[in-house]
Amino acid sequence: MTRPFRFGVNLLDAAPAAEWRAKCRRAEELGYDVILVPDHLGMVAPFPALVAAAEATERPRLGTFVLNAGFWNPTLLAREVATTDALTGGRLELGLGTGYVPAEHETAGLPYGSPRERVDHLSRTVRELDRLLGSQEHEPRPLQPRVPLLIGANGDRMLRLAAEHADIAAFPGARPGSAPGALEPLTANELDERVARYRGLAAGRAEAAELNLLIQLVTITDDPEPVLKPLLERQPQLTTETALELPIVLVGRLEDVVARVRALRERFGFSYLTVVEPSMEAFAPVMERLREESA
Repeated sequence: MTRPFRFGVNLLDAAPAAEWRAKCRRAEELGYDVILVPDHLGMVAPFPALVAAAEATERPRLGTFVLNAGFWNPTLLAREVATTDALTGGRLELGLGTGYVPAEHETAGLPYGSPRERVDHLSRTVRELDRLLGSQEHEPRPLQPRVPLLIGANGDRMLRLAAEHADIAAFPGARPGSAPGALEPLTANELDERVARYRGLAAGRAEAAELNLLIQLVTITDDPEPVLKPLLERQPQLTTETALELPIVLVGRLEDVVARVRALRERFGFSYLTVVEPSMEAFAPVMERLREESA
Protein backbone atom coordinates (compact mmCIF):
# COMPACT_ATOMS: atom_id res chain seq x y z
CA MET A 1 0.00 0.00 0.00
CA THR A 2 1.34 3.44 -0.98
CA ARG A 3 1.75 5.80 1.94
CA PRO A 4 0.16 9.24 1.64
CA PHE A 5 2.57 12.13 1.39
CA ARG A 6 3.69 14.09 4.45
CA PHE A 7 5.66 17.30 4.14
CA GLY A 8 7.90 18.99 6.70
CA VAL A 9 9.87 22.22 6.82
CA ASN A 10 13.10 22.60 8.79
CA LEU A 11 13.21 26.13 10.26
CA LEU A 12 16.86 27.18 10.42
CA ASP A 13 16.87 30.87 11.33
CA ALA A 14 16.53 32.10 14.89
CA ALA A 15 14.03 34.91 15.43
CA PRO A 16 12.43 36.94 18.24
CA ALA A 17 9.26 35.48 19.76
CA ALA A 18 6.68 37.27 17.59
CA GLU A 19 8.60 36.60 14.38
CA TRP A 20 9.18 32.94 15.31
CA ARG A 21 5.51 32.35 16.02
CA ALA A 22 4.50 34.13 12.80
CA LYS A 23 6.88 31.92 10.84
CA CYS A 24 5.40 28.79 12.40
CA ARG A 25 1.86 29.98 11.68
CA ARG A 26 2.89 30.60 8.07
CA ALA A 27 4.19 27.04 7.77
CA GLU A 28 0.82 25.80 9.03
CA GLU A 29 -1.06 28.07 6.61
CA LEU A 30 0.99 26.73 3.70
CA GLY A 31 -0.03 23.19 4.61
CA TYR A 32 3.09 21.69 6.12
CA ASP A 33 2.40 18.58 8.19
CA VAL A 34 5.51 18.88 10.37
CA ILE A 35 7.46 21.87 11.68
CA LEU A 36 11.05 20.86 12.39
CA VAL A 37 14.14 22.41 13.93
CA PRO A 38 17.82 21.46 13.59
CA ASP A 39 20.46 21.05 16.30
CA HIS A 40 23.42 23.22 15.29
CA LEU A 41 25.25 25.92 17.19
CA GLY A 42 24.14 29.33 15.96
CA MET A 43 20.60 28.11 15.32
CA VAL A 44 17.59 27.82 17.62
CA ALA A 45 17.70 25.69 20.77
CA PRO A 46 15.48 22.80 19.67
CA PHE A 47 13.09 22.14 22.54
CA PRO A 48 12.06 25.68 23.55
CA ALA A 49 11.63 26.50 19.85
CA LEU A 50 9.22 23.57 19.45
CA VAL A 51 7.22 24.56 22.52
CA ALA A 52 6.86 28.05 21.08
CA ALA A 53 5.83 26.54 17.73
CA ALA A 54 3.14 24.50 19.49
CA GLU A 55 1.73 27.62 21.14
CA ALA A 56 1.48 29.33 17.75
CA THR A 57 -0.09 26.45 15.78
CA GLU A 58 -2.78 23.80 16.08
CA ARG A 59 -2.30 21.11 13.46
CA PRO A 60 1.34 20.35 12.53
CA ARG A 61 3.45 17.75 14.24
CA LEU A 62 6.69 19.13 15.73
CA GLY A 63 10.10 17.54 15.49
CA THR A 64 13.87 17.70 15.74
CA PHE A 65 15.72 17.27 12.46
CA VAL A 66 17.95 16.00 13.85
CA LEU A 67 19.40 16.19 17.32
CA ASN A 68 23.17 15.81 17.45
CA ALA A 69 23.41 12.90 19.90
CA GLY A 70 26.94 13.96 20.86
CA PHE A 71 25.51 17.11 22.47
CA TRP A 72 23.20 15.13 24.76
CA ASN A 73 23.33 13.00 27.88
CA PRO A 74 20.62 10.33 27.40
CA THR A 75 19.11 10.76 30.87
CA LEU A 76 18.83 14.53 30.52
CA LEU A 77 17.54 14.12 26.98
CA ALA A 78 14.74 11.83 28.21
CA ARG A 79 13.62 14.63 30.54
CA GLU A 80 13.63 17.13 27.65
CA VAL A 81 11.71 14.78 25.36
CA ALA A 82 9.04 13.95 27.94
CA THR A 83 8.55 17.58 28.94
CA THR A 84 8.41 18.82 25.36
CA ASP A 85 5.94 16.12 24.33
CA ALA A 86 3.67 17.08 27.22
CA LEU A 87 3.95 20.82 26.54
CA THR A 88 3.24 20.39 22.82
CA GLY A 89 0.12 18.31 23.43
CA GLY A 90 1.67 15.05 22.26
CA ARG A 91 2.78 16.40 18.88
CA LEU A 92 6.50 15.66 19.21
CA GLU A 93 8.53 13.54 16.80
CA LEU A 94 12.10 12.94 17.96
CA GLY A 95 14.81 12.97 15.29
CA LEU A 96 18.30 11.77 16.19
CA GLY A 97 21.63 11.62 14.37
CA THR A 98 25.33 11.37 15.15
CA GLY A 99 26.30 14.93 14.19
CA TYR A 100 28.78 15.65 11.42
CA VAL A 101 30.40 19.05 12.17
CA PRO A 102 33.63 18.68 14.22
CA ALA A 103 33.96 22.44 14.78
CA GLU A 104 30.68 22.54 16.71
CA HIS A 105 31.94 19.97 19.17
CA GLU A 106 35.21 21.85 19.55
CA THR A 107 33.34 25.10 20.24
CA ALA A 108 31.14 23.36 22.81
CA GLY A 109 34.11 21.67 24.48
CA LEU A 110 32.70 18.22 23.69
CA PRO A 111 34.53 15.24 22.19
CA TYR A 112 33.71 14.56 18.54
CA GLY A 113 34.92 11.00 18.34
CA SER A 114 35.51 8.63 15.46
CA PRO A 115 32.61 7.52 13.26
CA ARG A 116 32.40 4.29 15.27
CA GLU A 117 32.37 6.15 18.57
CA ARG A 118 29.63 8.52 17.38
CA VAL A 119 27.41 5.68 16.19
CA ASP A 120 28.07 3.78 19.44
CA HIS A 121 26.94 6.82 21.44
CA LEU A 122 23.81 7.23 19.36
CA SER A 123 22.99 3.55 19.76
CA ARG A 124 23.34 3.83 23.55
CA THR A 125 21.19 6.96 23.48
CA VAL A 126 18.39 5.22 21.56
CA ARG A 127 18.41 2.22 23.91
CA GLU A 128 18.46 4.39 27.02
CA LEU A 129 15.61 6.57 25.77
CA ASP A 130 13.57 3.44 25.08
CA ARG A 131 14.25 2.21 28.61
CA LEU A 132 13.55 5.47 30.39
CA LEU A 133 10.55 6.69 28.42
CA GLY A 134 9.09 3.21 28.30
CA SER A 135 9.06 3.00 32.10
CA GLN A 136 5.91 4.08 33.90
CA GLU A 137 8.15 5.15 36.78
CA HIS A 138 9.99 7.79 34.73
CA GLU A 139 9.08 11.38 35.56
CA PRO A 140 8.12 13.51 33.79
CA ARG A 141 5.94 11.39 31.50
CA PRO A 142 5.48 12.10 27.78
CA LEU A 143 1.90 12.48 26.63
CA GLN A 144 2.24 9.95 23.79
CA PRO A 145 2.63 6.26 24.67
CA ARG A 146 5.66 6.31 22.36
CA VAL A 147 7.22 9.43 20.90
CA PRO A 148 7.87 8.57 17.22
CA LEU A 149 11.59 8.15 16.56
CA LEU A 150 13.28 9.37 13.37
CA ILE A 151 16.89 8.38 12.74
CA GLY A 152 18.92 10.13 10.06
CA ALA A 153 21.09 7.51 8.38
CA ASN A 154 23.38 6.91 5.43
CA GLY A 155 26.22 4.56 6.46
CA ASP A 156 25.68 0.83 7.00
CA ARG A 157 25.74 0.90 10.82
CA MET A 158 23.34 3.84 10.91
CA LEU A 159 21.01 2.12 8.46
CA ARG A 160 21.02 -0.97 10.69
CA LEU A 161 20.21 1.18 13.73
CA ALA A 162 17.35 2.84 11.85
CA ALA A 163 16.07 -0.53 10.65
CA GLU A 164 15.99 -1.83 14.22
CA HIS A 165 14.59 1.18 16.07
CA ALA A 166 13.24 4.01 13.90
CA ASP A 167 9.60 4.72 13.12
CA ILE A 168 10.91 7.06 10.42
CA ALA A 169 14.12 6.34 8.48
CA ALA A 170 15.48 9.65 7.20
CA PHE A 171 17.93 9.75 4.30
CA PRO A 172 20.03 12.91 3.95
CA GLY A 173 20.67 12.26 0.25
CA ALA A 174 24.30 13.23 0.85
CA ARG A 175 27.51 11.88 2.36
CA PRO A 176 30.40 13.59 4.18
CA GLY A 177 32.60 15.50 1.77
CA SER A 178 36.35 16.00 1.79
CA ALA A 179 36.21 19.14 3.98
CA PRO A 180 35.16 18.78 7.66
CA GLY A 181 31.41 19.35 8.00
CA ALA A 182 30.87 19.47 4.22
CA LEU A 183 28.37 17.21 2.44
CA GLU A 184 28.42 15.79 -1.08
CA PRO A 185 25.08 14.93 -2.73
CA LEU A 186 24.26 11.36 -3.71
CA THR A 187 23.21 10.53 -7.24
CA ALA A 188 19.91 8.74 -7.78
CA ASN A 189 21.73 5.44 -8.33
CA GLU A 190 23.77 5.89 -5.14
CA LEU A 191 20.61 6.66 -3.17
CA ASP A 192 18.96 3.60 -4.72
CA GLU A 193 21.74 1.48 -3.26
CA ARG A 194 21.41 3.03 0.19
CA VAL A 195 17.63 2.54 0.26
CA ALA A 196 18.01 -1.04 -0.94
CA ARG A 197 20.55 -1.65 1.82
CA TYR A 198 18.12 -0.27 4.39
CA ARG A 199 15.27 -2.40 3.07
CA GLY A 200 17.38 -5.52 3.36
CA LEU A 201 18.24 -4.70 6.98
CA ALA A 202 14.60 -3.88 7.78
CA ALA A 203 13.12 -6.95 6.07
CA GLY A 204 12.13 -8.59 9.36
CA ARG A 205 10.20 -5.62 10.79
CA ALA A 206 6.61 -6.21 11.85
CA GLU A 207 5.64 -2.77 10.54
CA ALA A 208 7.42 -0.85 7.80
CA ALA A 209 8.93 2.51 8.73
CA GLU A 210 8.07 5.75 6.98
CA LEU A 211 10.89 6.86 4.65
CA ASN A 212 11.99 10.50 4.64
CA LEU A 213 14.22 12.48 2.29
CA LEU A 214 15.73 15.90 3.02
CA ILE A 215 15.38 18.18 -0.02
CA GLN A 216 18.06 20.87 -0.12
CA LEU A 217 16.83 23.11 -2.94
CA VAL A 218 13.37 23.89 -4.36
CA THR A 219 12.74 26.53 -7.01
CA ILE A 220 9.90 26.81 -9.51
CA THR A 221 11.42 28.33 -12.65
CA ASP A 222 11.69 28.07 -16.42
CA ASP A 223 15.41 28.90 -16.21
CA PRO A 224 17.26 26.58 -13.79
CA GLU A 225 20.83 27.58 -14.61
CA PRO A 226 21.04 30.75 -12.42
CA VAL A 227 19.38 28.87 -9.54
CA LEU A 228 21.89 26.02 -9.75
CA LYS A 229 24.99 28.22 -10.11
CA PRO A 230 25.81 28.39 -6.34
CA LEU A 231 25.42 24.60 -6.06
CA LEU A 232 27.72 24.03 -9.03
CA GLU A 233 30.32 26.33 -7.49
CA ARG A 234 30.24 24.28 -4.26
CA GLN A 235 30.13 20.95 -6.09
CA PRO A 236 32.40 21.30 -9.16
CA GLN A 237 31.94 17.63 -10.08
CA LEU A 238 28.35 18.46 -11.12
CA THR A 239 26.97 19.89 -14.35
CA THR A 240 23.61 21.59 -14.77
CA GLU A 241 22.21 18.34 -16.17
CA THR A 242 23.54 16.10 -13.38
CA ALA A 243 22.49 18.61 -10.70
CA LEU A 244 18.90 18.57 -12.00
CA GLU A 245 18.89 14.78 -11.63
CA LEU A 246 19.91 14.82 -7.94
CA PRO A 247 17.13 13.53 -5.66
CA ILE A 248 17.71 16.41 -3.21
CA VAL A 249 17.22 19.09 -5.90
CA LEU A 250 13.75 20.08 -7.13
CA VAL A 251 14.22 22.84 -9.69
CA GLY A 252 12.09 23.43 -12.80
CA ARG A 253 8.55 24.12 -13.93
CA LEU A 254 5.80 23.32 -11.43
CA GLU A 255 4.48 20.32 -13.34
CA ASP A 256 8.00 18.90 -13.65
CA VAL A 257 8.73 19.32 -9.93
CA VAL A 258 5.41 17.70 -9.02
CA ALA A 259 6.29 14.76 -11.28
CA ARG A 260 9.71 14.51 -9.62
CA VAL A 261 8.10 14.31 -6.16
CA ARG A 262 5.76 11.55 -7.32
CA ALA A 263 8.77 9.73 -8.77
CA LEU A 264 10.63 9.98 -5.44
CA ARG A 265 7.82 8.02 -3.82
CA GLU A 266 7.46 5.54 -6.66
CA ARG A 267 11.18 4.81 -7.09
CA PHE A 268 12.54 5.07 -3.55
CA GLY A 269 9.47 4.95 -1.29
CA PHE A 270 9.91 8.48 0.06
CA SER A 271 6.46 9.54 1.21
CA TYR A 272 7.74 12.07 3.79
CA LEU A 273 9.74 14.95 2.33
CA THR A 274 11.44 17.69 4.31
CA VAL A 275 12.47 21.02 2.80
CA VAL A 276 14.69 23.63 4.40
CA GLU A 277 13.41 27.05 5.41
CA PRO A 278 14.61 28.98 2.31
CA SER A 279 12.42 26.65 0.19
CA MET A 280 9.32 26.88 2.41
CA GLU A 281 7.33 29.21 0.16
CA ALA A 282 8.57 27.70 -3.11
CA PHE A 283 7.43 24.19 -2.17
CA ALA A 284 3.91 25.26 -1.19
CA PRO A 285 2.38 25.06 -4.71
CA VAL A 286 3.93 21.60 -5.13
CA MET A 287 2.17 20.40 -1.97
CA GLU A 288 -1.07 21.99 -3.11
CA ARG A 289 -0.94 20.32 -6.53
CA LEU A 290 -0.17 16.89 -5.05
CA ARG A 291 -3.02 17.16 -2.57
CA GLU A 292 -5.44 18.18 -5.32
CA GLU A 293 -4.43 15.05 -7.23
CA SER A 294 -5.04 12.77 -4.24
CA ALA A 295 -8.35 14.39 -3.21
